[in-house]
Amino acid sequence: MNPKPLPFRSTLDQYQAQAEALLAAHHAGDPQALCIIHRCHPRFLDANIPWLARNLSPAEIQNAAFDLADAQLTVARGYNFRDWHALIEYVDAVTQDGAVSRFEAAVEAIITGDLAGLQALLREHPGLVHARSTRVTNFDPPVHRATLLHYVAANGVESYRQQTPRNAVDIAKALLEAGAEVDALAGMYGGQYTTMSMLVSSSPPAEAGVQIALVETLLDHGASIEGRGSPKWGSPLMTALVFGFPAVAEALVRRGAAVDNVAAAAGLGRPDRAAELLASADADSRHRALALAAQLGHAEVVRLLLDAGEDPNRYNPDGTHAHATPLHQAALAGHDAVVRMLVERGARLDIKDTIYQSTPLGWAAHAKQTAIEEYLRGRGAK
Repeated sequence: MNPKPLPFRSTLDQYQAQAEALLAAHHAGDPQALCIIHRCHPRFLDANIPWLARNLSPAEIQNAAFDLADAQLTVARGYNFRDWHALIEYVDAVTQDGAVSRFEAAVEAIITGDLAGLQALLREHPGLVHARSTRVTNFDPPVHRATLLHYVAANGVESYRQQTPRNAVDIAKALLEAGAEVDALAGMYGGQYTTMSMLVSSSPPAEAGVQIALVETLLDHGASIEGRGSPKWGSPLMTALVFGFPAVAEALVRRGAAVDNVAAAAGLGRPDRAAELLASADADSRHRALALAAQLGHAEVVRLLLDAGEDPNRYNPDGTHAHATPLHQAALAGHDAVVRMLVERGARLDIKDTIYQSTPLGWAAHAKQTAIEEYLRGRGAK
């Protein structure tokens, strides 16, 4: 079957045809269809971690009860709608001229890099730059209310729309010059966040080679260097470090972001600054510092923190890949020196992460970090 997303102004009949095709493919045991169902239908997802597929085989998916209503729900979730009814409401709105249709057309222009089309829409409808999404999704919160500028970050919005064209900087400038609010908040990942917070933690702009240029563009138009919104991902500097974008973090520092806590210094790999801040750091900051230093491969900082008494066998703090330990993260990223230091300083090899139920050895094997895998086996890991 063809899982390619439909054009945004497609009719309900076209979505219905996708659901019917998915139902037939399920009955036929089509591997691609079974994978889509496993990933999208809530019955096959973890009850506590709603984005995580349960450990089920393709045969178990095919043998499960699955009717047309299930297929419709799967299709709706594939487009990140809460349910089939929410998709119907969207189709009704987007297939007739109006505010929703214009907003969705502008989103399509943003993610495909249609600068001329976006500019034409903004000239004809100046208020569009302040409009917000009305989609009812399966996210937290269900209505994220993203602005057009948020879609430039390619994060926190519909997964199939997390795309970054090569001219994304020009797209962002067009929106900002038309009056977009640079630090507008939207509901994403259980909090309220700006475009900047979503941008510095987003892979598509990095893969397109424009992430730092977009950061610079937002800052040039007045974005807060220290961030706004909910605390978890509110700080652009800390968010960039947590999600493994150290070059972005360095760019933020060059523009004035403060390195005023030991976790930031640790993530940036600045042992002298980390040592200065360590004495006055609270327990959470010290814990966070070890997590970031291990994840990003800063062996000198890891040694400093271990010497100061930090425990390598705690799970990382909330907001810093809390399902894993420092050793998990170092093994995944291939930081050999950090892995060896943690193990030699007492890091346990048998602790399993709380999502995938895997040890650091399993993480190394998953990431094809062969040398680390061999080292851990040599130390008795199983």
